[in-house]
Amino acid sequence: MDMTPPAAPGQTATAAARQAFYQAIAAHSMTPLWEVLHALVPPSPATPCQPALWKYADVHPYLMQSGQLITAEEAVRRVLILENPGLRGQSCITQSLYAGLQVIMPGEVAPSHRHTQSALRFVVEGHGAFTAVDGERTQMQDFIITPSWTWHDHGHLGDVQSDAPVVWLDGLDIPMLRFFDAGFAENGSAKQQAVTKAQGISGHRYGANMLPVRFDARHSAPFGQTSPIFSYPYERTREALHQLEAHADIDAWDGVKMRYVNPATGGPPMPTMATFMQRLPAGFEGKPCRQTDGAVFSVVEGSGTVEIARGEQTWTFAFGPRDHFVIPSWHTARLRSAQGCVLFSFSDRPVHQALGIHREERLP
Repeated sequence: MDMTPPAAPGQTATAAARQAFYQAIAAHSMTPLWEVLHALVPPSPATPCQPALWKYADVHPYLMQSGQLITAEEAVRRVLILENPGLRGQSCITQSLYAGLQVIMPGEVAPSHRHTQSALRFVVEGHGAFTAVDGERTQMQDFIITPSWTWHDHGHLGDVQSDAPVVWLDGLDIPMLRFFDAGFAENGSAKQQAVTKAQGISGHRYGANMLPVRFDARHSAPFGQTSPIFSYPYERTREALHQLEAHADIDAWDGVKMRYVNPATGGPPMPTMATFMQRLPAGFEGKPCRQTDGAVFSVVEGSGTVEIARGEQTWTFAFGPRDHFVIPSWHTARLRSAQGCVLFSFSDRPVHQALGIHREERLP
């Protein structure tokens, strides 16, 4: 039995008048703000994104199967997209970031193209692949950048019979540029771009704590605001993390966490995406924190757990080498590792900081 008291005659008349008004202004492509204000300006960030974990043991067979179903040349880029469970069908891992696992088989070439989207690559498994960016080729080792609107292609020089495929994590700002309607792409006229620069020249020129005497970051075409170094070897990063673990204070929330930088500016390697590497020492019991930038993690080595909470919901993921997980915006996360681990991650923090909207809370 409905026990709701009947509406007063005046209330009924007012509601009817409002609905008639709404229908009238809808014909002129207008709608009342007061009906949606609380959804547009919520008391705290309200994201449809969900925490998620992709176990590499589950993903790997499908990556290998994709290599049998379609060639890298046919696919242009043979990638399995890591879609956020709350954003299925939108080809994104957060509302501003794209992530996928790309596989290239021995003897293959992923053809040359360029696009306005900035990209990062983080090698997950295998060796023998290369990437070429703006006429310079580098072996695909660890963390690599593809600046916006630079020609790039990938290949695997290994032997078809004896060498294994190479898998890497792709991170791009595709959803961000889609929001701004600023996505452009162009295919190269040749399968592979001509190599015109000595391998490693960008590292020698920009990666030795020096810059060319007349270098101007504002006019450093084709890199623009992106780092002129496009390959960051993991062996250097790992050594720094372990030395800091041994000789510096351990942060109670992050362990030992460092951010990659553009050596020309001191800012992030890419204008839209920040990249990080962190070491959680053995026995680490992190404190909880949350921030407005959603972050994507790739487990480099070791194992641990991440506990993610939002309101009354809690997710706990146990992770190991080559697993991937996402912590959405304003979700409280707590990292733990019994044996110790190393995590690579990227987020849209530079955009938050540029707009003055980044917020972080480190909880006790």
